[in-house]
This record gives sequence, structure tokens and C-alpha cells, in this order.
Amino acid sequence: MNVHDLPTPALLVDADAFADNVATMAAARPGPALRPHVKAFKSTALARELAAAGHRTFCGATPKELVGLAAAGLGDDLLLANEVVDPERLRALAGAGARVTVAVDSDATVDAAAAAGIREVLVDVDVGCFRCGCPADDAGRLAKRARAAGLQVRGVMGYEGHLMMEPGETRADRVAEAMAGLLAAHAEVGGNVVSGGGTGTYAENTWITELQAGSYALMDSAYGGQGLPFRQALFLWLTVVSVNPGGWAVADGGLKALGMDHGDPTVEGYRTLYCSDEHTTFLPLGESGLPAVGDRVRVVPAHVDPTVAYHEVLHVVQGEQVVDTWPVDLRGW
Repeated sequence: MNVHDLPTPALLVDADAFADNVATMAAARPGPALRPHVKAFKSTALARELAAAGHRTFCGATPKELVGLAAAGLGDDLLLANEVVDPERLRALAGAGARVTVAVDSDATVDAAAAAGIREVLVDVDVGCFRCGCPADDAGRLAKRARAAGLQVRGVMGYEGHLMMEPGETRADRVAEAMAGLLAAHAEVGGNVVSGGGTGTYAENTWITELQAGSYALMDSAYGGQGLPFRQALFLWLTVVSVNPGGWAVADGGLKALGMDHGDPTVEGYRTLYCSDEHTTFLPLGESGLPAVGDRVRVVPAHVDPTVAYHEVLHVVQGEQVVDTWPVDLRGW
């Protein structure tokens, strides 16, 4: 199929850029030194590509992601890098036929995991992200509670998400500061796993034993501005549906097709004016002029994770040819 034959909105994955990204990260973090985070792409087909590159361990943000990976034969070592207390979902994880580890950061999450039949946990430590995670000085106590409940404590995790867009000149020092607390917690908790990091700190975070990165595979405009060695591989393919004599054009995808929490998307060759529910309105850039109704445009999302979650399939393209389709089969919770 030619890309111009696709109905829009459609998500495109540039096959060559994706392959370069996978190779670049595999060279930096080979094998289990990378635990790819499937929340960024939510596709078992894409996950298989990463497994083929040597990464057989995965992490996710939702129980459904891990259950889906297990059902796809990718359950060698799965980490739910998130707190869950829903007993039904935890029991589903425990019975998924995979090695599953769950993050815990409180007495309640420890007790919920033990009651559901989860066997292994990581103690999630707050490293300054203002999200989940226990205080570093409480990690040892939680580990003892978990072991007393019959759980194996594999180590610790801590996500420095607040530093993913940190300027390069200060990133290394701030990551070191964040990891100091995690390493102090690890000394009290024990275990052989120190899990954390992400695409934005993949080079600076040298303290962890495994990197939880996922966005690197597809990228977005937010990470694209950080000087990382990964190429933009994900695009939203839209059709121009209206051109106004006043000087603007409108394409057929907006808030319901794009993650907007990191700002406006980039319309290649044009200047984005704004997005509404089903539309992206854009203006000429320099002497580019306006497109015609029926023309196609490529849009770079500002945030990969929620953008992918809006769609049911990724179309893999080389040039203008669609060479594969990857279902987005890990959506939901």
C-alpha cells in the first residue's frame, strides 16, 4: 500500500529511523541493561523488535500492558513500574504465566501485592519527581515488611522524570543528586536491581543497573529538542480538508489524535496555529505557501505516549510504501 492510500488520521513509523534508534540504544544499553518501557508505544509487535535486538525484559505502567506482553510470549521478566492496589488486576498479573515484579511504596501496596499472589517486588523510592515513591529513609522498613509477607525484594527503583528535559549543562549533576537518594535506599533494601531513568537521562544515569526507556524508539518533538542521538520516527499523517483565503489551512486530526500535554505538534513545513478536537490549523512558514485541499501533511507529536494511545495501529513505512502494520494492542488499563 502507498502511504497516500491510508485513511487519515494515521500514525506512521519511519522504518529506517526506528531501526537506527533501536541500534543506537542497544549499543549504549545492551541486553538487560535496558528494560524497555512499553507505555511509550503499547504494541507487542514493536516490543518483539526490541526483543530481537536483545532486550527481553520489559516494564509497563498498567497491568494490561504486562498481561498482554505475557500472552505474546514476552514474559521472561516483566516489571509493573507503577503502584496498583486493584486486587483483580493484581491477581491477573500473578496468574499471567510470566515472571512479574511489582513496584511498592507503602504498607498498603505491599499488602495488596502479597494478598494477590505477587511474588516479587521492587521498592519504589521518591527521587524528586513528586509522583510515586516512598521516602528514601523508609525504603528499608518497607523491604522488611515485604519479606515478612513472603515477597522477594529484588531491589529498588526510582524515576527522575523531572529531569528528562533538564538542560544538558546541568543534567548530569542533577541526576547524580537524584540517584544519591536511590543508592542510599538500595543499601538498606538490598537486592541486585537498581531500576530507573528514561530516554532523557539514558547517557547520564550511570548508577542504575537497568534503564526504563521507551520514547527513544519513536521519539517526539519534546525529546527531539534535547540533543539526543535518536531520530524522529513517529508521525501523524493528516489530510488537508480546508484552505481559507485568509491565509490558513486545516487538517483532519487534532486533540483526539495527539498528546498535547507537552505543547503543540509540529506540522512539517508549516507553523502550527492551534489544535481543536478534530482539526489542526496551520499557517505558511516563510515562503512555503498554503497546501491544497486533499494534500497530505506530516505532523510531529509533542508527546509520544498519549499520542500512540489514541490510535489502534502503527503503519510502518519506507519512503511512501507501507511495509508493515503493528497493532497498538496494549491500550487500556
